[in-house]
Formats: sequence, C-alpha cells, structure tokens
Amino acid sequence: MFKQISYFYLDNLSIIMLVLVGFVSLVVGAFSMRYLAGDSMVRPFFTRLVLLVAAVFCFVLADNLILFWAGWTASNVLLVRLIVHKKQWEAARQSGILAFKNFAIGSVALAVAFAALYVATGSLSIQEIIRSQVAGGTLGFALLFLSLAALTQSAIFPFHSWLASSLNSPTPVSAIMHAGLVNGGGFLLARFAPLYIQLPSALTLLFIIGMATAFIGTLFKLMQSSVKPMLAYSTMGQMGFMVLQCGLGLFPAAVAHLCWHGLFKAYLFLGSGSAAQERRQDLAYPPSAGSFALALIYGLAGAATFAFASHKDFFAGDTTTFLVGIAWISGAQLAITILQKVTVKRLIIAAIMVPLAGALYGLSVWGISLLLAGPLAGQLAVQDIMVPQPLGFVHYFSFGVLVAAWFCILFWRSSALPAYAPNWALKLYVQLINASQPQAKTITSSRNHYQF
Repeated sequence: MFKQISYFYLDNLSIIMLVLVGFVSLVVGAFSMRYLAGDSMVRPFFTRLVLLVAAVFCFVLADNLILFWAGWTASNVLLVRLIVHKKQWEAARQSGILAFKNFAIGSVALAVAFAALYVATGSLSIQEIIRSQVAGGTLGFALLFLSLAALTQSAIFPFHSWLASSLNSPTPVSAIMHAGLVNGGGFLLARFAPLYIQLPSALTLLFIIGMATAFIGTLFKLMQSSVKPMLAYSTMGQMGFMVLQCGLGLFPAAVAHLCWHGLFKAYLFLGSGSAAQERRQDLAYPPSAGSFALALIYGLAGAATFAFASHKDFFAGDTTTFLVGIAWISGAQLAITILQKVTVKRLIIAAIMVPLAGALYGLSVWGISLLLAGPLAGQLAVQDIMVPQPLGFVHYFSFGVLVAAWFCILFWRSSALPAYAPNWALKLYVQLINASQPQAKTITSSRNHYQF
C-alpha cells in the first residue's frame, strides 16, 4: 500500500502569514492601479503580482517539502521579474540579475536542507519532520543550509547587497518586497523552530548573525541621505533583529516583529514619494542630563509594561531578559523624543505613551504566542516554540554593544569632534559610505535612461 501524502497544512502560523501577505497585497494592488496608470507594462505587472501572491500562499500552506520548495523558488523568480519590470532599463535588469543570484543560492540551500531532512526521517511531510528526533550530525547539517536559505531571503549580512541594489524597481514592488518577501526567512525559521530548539548551538549562531546584521543595517541606514536607501537598510536592520529574536529562542516574538515590520514598512514605502515634503523635526541631541534621567525612568516603565503584557518575568534570568532590555532602550528613546523640552504637558504625554507602547508590543507577542499554541496550531501546540535560552557571554557582550552604540548616537555629536578628524577616521567613514552603496551597475544616473 502507498503511504498517504500530505500536501497542505493549515495552522495558526499559516493563517497569520496569509492574513499579513493578503492584506499587504491588496493595499499594494490598489496603490499600483494609480501608480502605474499609463505604464506600458501594467497588465504584466498585475499578472506577476497575482502569481507572486499565489506562490507565497503555496509555500505558506505547504506541508510537503517539494511543494514548499517549488512555491519558495517560484515566488523568488516572480519577484526578480517584478524588480526588473522593463528589460530596457539596464540598471533594473542588473538589479534583477543580482537578486536572482542571491535567491538561487537560497533555493539550492533549501533543497539541500530538505534532502537531508528527507534522508534522515524518510518523510516529505513537514509536520512529521518537526515531530521527529533527527540525529545530531544530520540535524546540524540540515539546519545550516536551512539557515542559509533564510538569510539569503531576508537580506541578512553578508547577503544584503541585493536589497540595497533593488531600488530601481517601482515603489509597489519595493513595498511588497520589503513588507512581504523578505519576511519569508522569518517564516522559514518559525516553521522549523522545533528542530532549532533541539540544537541550542544553532540558535546561538542565529543570534550572532542577527545581532551583526541589526548593527550593520542600522549603521548603514544612518549614513544615507535619500529616502529609499534609508528604508532598505532599515529593513536589513529589522530583519537582523527578527533573526536575533529567533536566536534567543523567542520565535513568537520574531513572528510578532515580522508582522509589525511588514505593515509599517509597506506604509513607509507607499508614502515615500511625499517624504521629501515632510517637515523634519530636529531632535536636539544630546539630551540634557535631567531629560535623559527622566527618559531612563520612563523606559523602565515601558519595559515593565512590556514584560507584564507579554506575561514574562522582568528578571527572568534567561534570554527573555535581553528582549526586556531592548524594550527599556526603546522606551527611553521614545521618551527622549517627547521630552526635548521638559514641560508638564510633555511629562504627562511621555507617562502615557511609553508604557502604552510597551504594553502594545507585549500584548502582540503574547497574542502571537497564544495563537501558535491554539487549537489550529497543530504540532506547535504540542511543542512550544517560545523557549528562552540560558544567558551567556555572547548575550551580555551584545547588549553592552547595543547600549554603547545608543550612547554614541545620543551624545557623540559632530560638535564634540576635533576640527580636523584623524586620517583613520576619515578613511573608515569613506569605506563605510562606499560599503553601503548599491552595486554600480544597478544605479540609474539619469532619468533619461528610463523608457516609459
């Protein structure tokens, strides 16, 4: 008798991704009807967009390794075609070639990982595989290539250049790419989270890579002078933070972050055309000692409400504490923005906004945790994927780096620098500027090079 083959599986993780991708796709489609009005490629664009969404739905719902790989690969091929948009645009064509090479690496890596898992378990069912206890050596090999596929998809360092070089694509493509497709790496990690939990060293590696990517992406973002590159490197940094949360063993927190980032980044890209007309607010750094001290207190309140709302201990003594520390820094930064001038009104606003922001993010993490352990969660209801890891040197060191970088942004201003910077500092600055630039062939230097 033949063994019954399972092709699709609906659980709450799938539902979350279907709702996110579906909603963003509808918004992008409505925006594109106006944005591409009169464009000669408008019909092919919508055809590819619909096929892209169908391919994403395919691998999100897939319970079969071959079907998952096919949907994953097809979605990336269609995304490359959307990036190119018109083959007459040489810079866009070069962007597509670069993205295709990156995705090809990820597709091959995913195939190798799936082949290893199939050989180890004898099953093509993802649900059966994540229930299995895979031998240590085979598990490490499979997770290495599975991680490689996720890193290439989510523009994690050193696979980030394709994202920064894809800015020639139409704005709707950038929106669906940054709000949807780059999140595929996070979904892949969450789908196979039970396997990662079996191998703590794999989680530590994800944490280190995510931390490095978040730091580099944020640094490159601060060095940009135009809107789209700034948003691209913001995505890189946020994807790094998402992978970092997976490395902490907090996969539901990573999924919550994935959802918030997807919605917010779609909004930012679709509104990027009017960003140049916005009035910029001078943050008046560095803050005074008094406002900074108040901000730290408010940040502590925000971290406390985050811990309470997410049902986590404030002093858990595991990697949850790292996330609470991030909430403290984020809350303090929000308070600093509000308390540029310390008035009674601003004190009240900060006292409301900072704890509220912490509570909202904590509730989202708690809500995702409940959904991933709900009646439709399947295997995830049996094996929880919110598994904090013991704190180690790498976590303490990384948090110290984050705090030091935050202090530099706040207090190390250009006015504090000598009139003539040393040569090594100038060389480092130039090297960082050059490293953050898109590949030369993907840059359109003149609007006359576009053919409408």
